Amino acid sequence: MPSLLARKLAAHEFVITAEVAPPRGCDLTPFLHSAAYLAPYADAVNVTDNQGANMRMSPLSAAAALVREGIEPIMQLTCRDRNRLALQSDLLGAAALGVHNILALTGDGIGCGDHRQGRSVFDLDSVQLLQTITAMNAGCDMNGAPLAGATSFFAGAAAAPEVEPFGVTLPKLGKKVASGARYFQTQAVFNPEKLSAFCDAVTPSGVQVIAGILVLKSAKMAEFINQHIPGLRIPLTVIERLRAAADPATEGIEIAVEMALHSRTVCSGIHIMSMGRDEVVPCIAAVVRSL
Repeated sequence: MPSLLARKLAAHEFVITAEVAPPRGCDLTPFLHSAAYLAPYADAVNVTDNQGANMRMSPLSAAAALVREGIEPIMQLTCRDRNRLALQSDLLGAAALGVHNILALTGDGIGCGDHRQGRSVFDLDSVQLLQTITAMNAGCDMNGAPLAGATSFFAGAAAAPEVEPFGVTLPKLGKKVASGARYFQTQAVFNPEKLSAFCDAVTPSGVQVIAGILVLKSAKMAEFINQHIPGLRIPLTVIERLRAAADPATEGIEIAVEMALHSRTVCSGIHIMSMGRDEVVPCIAAVVRSL
């Protein structure tokens, strides 16, 4: 049976997703508490995979814990930390444990995170991972050998409309769609024109776009992201708006709401990245759902 996310997108319902990072340890209590808080407002909850190359619990374990709680996960899976054997093993484990949504990612370089002495794997990239998922959905491993039971993943990929020049990246985005990506979940977007142009460019292929909505707290936070987080680029106009605000945290919510409302007109959904401020998700969701 298709996932709830897949069914809603197929029915052209506007979807909302949120995200929770697995714990840096084995205590799932705060993770589950956060996911349970978000679940009434989100159609699915992303489980990140060593986000920013920082060590956390396996997304497979964390996503399976959400399934047990009746919360639909989107399991992020990066190529940075696993070779093709491990990627396929984790995918089979996810399917067996009831995880149906996958976000296939190449992953940030290990030099970005907290274990810089380690070695990145990158045996596959995100396009090859999508091809592998497509093969497994057809009942074969990536070498064409039959599986004892086919998977039924709803696979997506990442995109960064705020920083990617279309002339350079559109061919790769096309490869992702051809390889099995059914939706793009984007990095944070702040420029309505860029998001509209991105949607115009990719949606004719049949892929659906879930726009990333990042809730900023301050100009300092935005500057840190620009300096240290690959794939994110916050415009100077947004930073100056935060710097001039009497209450930057509230202004950050206003910026997020404005972008969410624009996304409602051009996208299939939004992905709210609350940066630890789970309490802002109901506010943004309520505004968008009211339309």
